[in-house]
Amino acid sequence: MTTIVQPWKKGYKVYFCDDAKAGKIKHVGTVELEETSKGMRPSEFFVRRPGTSHAEKTPTKEFITVLRANGPIKLTQTMPAFQDFLRGMQLSWETTTLCRTCLFDDRLTSLTEETRIRCGQEYVCLDCAKRELRRELGHIKHLGKRTQLHIENLLEEYRDLDMVLAILQPESLDTKKTMFDRLEAHDQTPTERIENLPLPRQFVDLCGVETLMPAQQRAIESGLLYGKDLLVVAATASGKTFIGEMAGLKNYLEKRGRMLFLVPLVALANQKYERFSEKYKSVTQTSIMTGVSRVNLPETRPVGNRGAGGGIVVGTYEGMDNLLRKGMPVSNIGTVVIDEVQMLEDPERGHRLDGLIARLKYVAPKAQFLYLSATIGSPNLLAKKLNASLVSYAERPVALERHLIFTEKDGKIPFIKKLVFEEFNKTSSKGYKGQTIVFTNARSRCHTIAEAIGGMAAPYHAGLTSQERRSVERQFEEGKLACVVTTAALAAGVDFPASQVIFDALAMGIDWLSVQEFHQMMGRAGRPDFHDLGRVVVLAEPGVSYSRETKLTEEEVAIQLLKGDMEEVSPVYDIEETSEEFAANAITCRGREADIITVGNIMVGVGDDPIQELLRHKLVKKSGGFLELSPLGKVMAEHFIGMERLLEIDKLVRVMDDPLEMIAELFCMDEEREKEKRRIDRRSTEKKESAWIGDKKAYAKPDSEPAWVAKKKEIHAVEKHAHDDARRKKAGSRKLRREEEEVEVSKPPRRASKEMEDRVERKKREASQFIPPPKRKPREGPNVSGKGSTTGPSGDPVNIIEGAVDLRRAGKYDEALKILGNYVADNPKDSRALVELGKVYDLRGERDTAYLCYQKAAAANTQNREAIDRMNAFLIGITVDIDNDSPDSGKQPAVVKKKKE
Repeated sequence: MTTIVQPWKKGYKVYFCDDAKAGKIKHVGTVELEETSKGMRPSEFFVRRPGTSHAEKTPTKEFITVLRANGPIKLTQTMPAFQDFLRGMQLSWETTTLCRTCLFDDRLTSLTEETRIRCGQEYVCLDCAKRELRRELGHIKHLGKRTQLHIENLLEEYRDLDMVLAILQPESLDTKKTMFDRLEAHDQTPTERIENLPLPRQFVDLCGVETLMPAQQRAIESGLLYGKDLLVVAATASGKTFIGEMAGLKNYLEKRGRMLFLVPLVALANQKYERFSEKYKSVTQTSIMTGVSRVNLPETRPVGNRGAGGGIVVGTYEGMDNLLRKGMPVSNIGTVVIDEVQMLEDPERGHRLDGLIARLKYVAPKAQFLYLSATIGSPNLLAKKLNASLVSYAERPVALERHLIFTEKDGKIPFIKKLVFEEFNKTSSKGYKGQTIVFTNARSRCHTIAEAIGGMAAPYHAGLTSQERRSVERQFEEGKLACVVTTAALAAGVDFPASQVIFDALAMGIDWLSVQEFHQMMGRAGRPDFHDLGRVVVLAEPGVSYSRETKLTEEEVAIQLLKGDMEEVSPVYDIEETSEEFAANAITCRGREADIITVGNIMVGVGDDPIQELLRHKLVKKSGGFLELSPLGKVMAEHFIGMERLLEIDKLVRVMDDPLEMIAELFCMDEEREKEKRRIDRRSTEKKESAWIGDKKAYAKPDSEPAWVAKKKEIHAVEKHAHDDARRKKAGSRKLRREEEEVEVSKPPRRASKEMEDRVERKKREASQFIPPPKRKPREGPNVSGKGSTTGPSGDPVNIIEGAVDLRRAGKYDEALKILGNYVADNPKDSRALVELGKVYDLRGERDTAYLCYQKAAAANTQNREAIDRMNAFLIGITVDIDNDSPDSGKQPAVVKKKKE
């Protein structure tokens, strides 16, 4: 048995522990010492059992007896008086380090250099430190479980409670305490001089580069200058663009064809165009292919040499793809550079980039293809899919510090302002001041932050004119701005030479950033030609979320992004996307079926073959080995829309005259489709997030329930059945009230909300400024007899329905069914026509189909009492009179004919 002694009030607290039971405390005593003629001796001794408060007074001689009989005596600190007492009793002792707060709760926890946690001026165990941490975090509401786990991990890593609290409750910004991790720079190995490479002399003189960077050296070693297709994955500022320049200009000057340099954004294309035009103007002409603004203003008019005629062609993905989709020739291509190839994973544009690459390989089979990216998960798998060699260089040329700070929204701007000016006051060894990019999730927030920082900051987003954006770019490059505040949508855009990146928000609109997008934005901090160190600061607000579709909060997303790994690029396309790319491939391949299949097989993504659906809807006509697109099929390819969208537009054109109504209907369809998709995906998303957070109980269903639960349910079911039988016998033929309540009456769908109606009206007003009123011809169709026109008095809807009713009363059900069926197909929301159609089906004995018609009629018009009465009559088993109804019976309640047995 071991005895442990620690100071306590006026005396000492003594713990008697059983070594045989892992040091479990058997008794807790308190003792006081007094000076006697024989030295220090115990004056009072009380003993209690651990976990109780009642202590019994015990003779002091028993205390001395226990000390002599027990094993070692351990003191938690130097105690001169107690040590004198032990010497007088000729007892030995040793010192030990225990958690003081655990001892207060009658627990023993030994502390070592590896396990102790600093808490103020003393050390405690990890459990006590976590308990204190949770108490300090009590004021932060909605703190996610993942965040709590991360904070506890920080506590284990730093071994200092005060340092962790500085991250969560930063009264003052101390970057030494808020650092999440540090990505060290890699020592650059010696590389080749540019003049020693097999490059044309003209290029060597113009490029402005003397020595290669490591990523460029690896590309050279992988066959860059010998026509090899390469996937280059390297950190931002590692020289990927120059890799494309070396191959493209070499191939052009050696007469193997022109260079296409394709990027995802217009702003980035403009920047590359200006740079190449200035750099290589003595060698070749540079042209640009981008979209043109719909608003014809001086600042939005296209500038530069536009088209595809230069030796260097810079463009956006869609700008180049537009030529191919129109069937225009693209010839003499020697090099194709696809910048930011990680866009293959983009949910909206990924399939178009995938199809563009496949079509370019078809029209330029001998060209060298180079794919550039800084953020790709499993790049070796993507390289195989692209049939390219992988050049990977993960090391950064500049070290990067990453900081994580939890703060409320109101506290973000003061932190941003302080960080911006701290960085701007630094000057690197290259002579450049530190500059900052602040990423946020809304354009209005860009202006708010920029105004708070002052004149040394400027907003930068897609809502500015091209002249305003170029002015900001120029001021930033000249060092006149300390900060640019931009949206996450431009993360892959203009190449600002910043030393610091601050995340004011971790969302793009209402959607959280992906790991790839975060790494892309984060990589903009620190440039080797400008800075010595890059810094990334993530400001996360605990408990906040930008969407109801996710349980994750911003501080949880921050940790996920900082620790997350990028996923493999393996897109999956639905029929909408595959049909669009099939149509584009058909135009590029001039309809040759074998070539269309070949181009489709080149694509990285996978999806269903759309050919059967396209043939069924007559968008494609097959003739021998050729597939001919219909005029609508060509529209689908040229206008970047899929089959389902095209069919929706075609259907609306046939039933609507007002283009504003069509736009409003399409808008509502998109919203409803998006809501439905979110409803379908919500459960799987929540399961993934719950598993990631660690909240597995939320969705875990036990494979089997305990036997006693099953038995209890079985007994309850038997008792309930017997009770219902007794009530049923007592009630006779009358139904039980509960059974009547259990009859489910199908309710009409909820009508559009006021918010949706207002939004539709707003869209119509906006569109009316640009769309002229339509000039439509009267639509032809069958009249009551099935022949001729429906226009004029005879084609009035009322006349058509009344004619069908007369045919039904005459017993000509097939003719009435044909007329009403055609009419309802064109007017699916005509409530009365649906009721009359249901009556015809009812008389033909197809009662289930009739019920569906009544149900649709009730949904189309909730005031149609006849539809509701007939639907309810069907549900409770009543047959209504149909054959002998009067002409105005549609306004009268249904008449009971007989009761269904």
